[in-house]
Amino acid sequence: MSLDPLIALCPLDGRYASKMEPLRGVFSEYGLMARRVRVEIEWLIALGSESAVTEVPAFDDAAKAQLRAIVAGFGLTEAARVKAIEATTNHDVKAIEYFIKERMAEFPALAPYREFVHFACTSEDINNLAYALMLKDARDAVFAPALQRLRDKLSQLAKQAAAKPMLSRTHGQTASPTTLGKEIANTIARLDRQCAQLNAWQSPGKINGAVGNYNAHVVAYPGVDWRALSHRFVASLGLQWNAYTTQIEPHDGVAEISDILRRVDTILIDFCRDVWGYISLGYFKQIIKAGEVGSSTMPHKVNPIDFENAEGNFGIANALFEHFGTKLPISRWQRDLTDSTVLRTLGVAFGHALVGLDALIRGLNKLSIHDERLAADLDANWEVLAEAIQTVMRRYGLPEPYEQLKALTRGKGISRDSLREFVAGLELPADVKRSLMVMTPGDYTGLATELADAI
Repeated sequence: MSLDPLIALCPLDGRYASKMEPLRGVFSEYGLMARRVRVEIEWLIALGSESAVTEVPAFDDAAKAQLRAIVAGFGLTEAARVKAIEATTNHDVKAIEYFIKERMAEFPALAPYREFVHFACTSEDINNLAYALMLKDARDAVFAPALQRLRDKLSQLAKQAAAKPMLSRTHGQTASPTTLGKEIANTIARLDRQCAQLNAWQSPGKINGAVGNYNAHVVAYPGVDWRALSHRFVASLGLQWNAYTTQIEPHDGVAEISDILRRVDTILIDFCRDVWGYISLGYFKQIIKAGEVGSSTMPHKVNPIDFENAEGNFGIANALFEHFGTKLPISRWQRDLTDSTVLRTLGVAFGHALVGLDALIRGLNKLSIHDERLAADLDANWEVLAEAIQTVMRRYGLPEPYEQLKALTRGKGISRDSLREFVAGLELPADVKRSLMVMTPGDYTGLATELADAI
C-alpha cells in the first residue's frame, strides 16, 4: 500500500515528498539494503583475490559479473524479499546474507562459496561501510551539485549588483555604505570555505570483525595479512580506511560531515535573514505569481515565504546534525545500540537541508533589485560620510576630527548642505576639499565593487 501524502507524519513524505526523489535511493531502507548487498558481494570477491584463502578461488570475470549482477539488479522486489527473510531472522543484516546466498544458489559456479558470504564479519562491518557509502553518495550526487547551483545563482546576483551602492546597518543603525553585490559576495566566500571542507571530507570505514582485532580472521587464516586486505578493501569502495576501532567504526566521520553541513546551514540561515530584512526595507522586490495569496486578510501582501521556509528547514536539519555530531561518536565500551536508530534518521536531516536549499534558490529567482529604494535610503542618510571626513581630517592634522564629526552628526539627521557647509570651513587643501564636497553616500563604497566582481 502506498502512503497517501495527506496522512504522512513527516513532511518529507507529505508536503515535501516531490523534492525527496534524489535522496530516496540513498537514505531509504532500500538504499541501506542495496549498499549492504554491495559491501557483502565485494568482500566475497576480495576474499577470492587473497591467495591464502584457498577455499575461495579467485573469481573469473564471468563469476564476478554474476556476483555484481546481484548488486546491479537489486530493486524494490529484491528488497521486499529481504524484508520477508527478516520477518523470520529478526535481524536485518543476516537477512541480507541469506538473500545473497539464495541468489548465489542459482549459479553453479557460485553456489559452493555461499558460506563465505559475510565471512568473519560482524554486522557493523557491513553497516558502517553501507552508511559511509550513503553519506559519500549523498554528498557527491545531491548536495555538492545543489550547493554549486546555489553558488552559481549567488555569483550571478553578486556581479549584477556589484556596483549598486547600499546603506549598511551595524547594530541596526546606519553605517558606512557598501554595495549589494559585496554583501552577497560575503556569503559566497563563507560558503566556499565550507564547501571546500565538504568536498575534502572523506568517509571512513572499517572491516575488522567483532571488536576490531580480526580475531576470527586470524584463527581461520593466520597467514593472511588481514590489515592490508582490510585496507585495500575499504579503499576500493572509495572510502578512507580506519585501522583502529572497537566493534563499531566510531562515527567520527558522520560527526565531521554533520558539523560541516550544520555550518553551511547556519551561514544560509544568516543570509536568509538578511535577505528577508532587505525585502522588508524595499531593497528587493519579489516577482508576483498570478493567483498566489500573501495574506488571507491583507490583499497587498507579498511575503518572503521562500526565505522563511528555507530558514525553518535549515533549522530542523541543524537540530539533527548537532545531535549526530554529539551523540554518534559516543558508545559504551566496545559497542552499544544507541547509534542504530540515530543513523536511520540521517536522511531526515539531509532531506530538510535539501528542502531549504530548494526554497532558497527559488526565492532568489524571484528577486529583482529596487534601485530607486536603494538610492533613496542613501540620500536620506548623509551622516554616513562622517567617517570619511574625519579620516581625511586626521591625515591633515586637523584638531579632534572624530569629536568634531561626533558633535555634528551623532544621533542626528544631517543634510547634504549642512555637511558641505562643515567641509567648507575646514583648513584642507583645495583639491581635497573639492573631493569631499562632491562626495555622496553612493560614492562612498571603497573597494566594494571590485570585491564583488572578484568573487
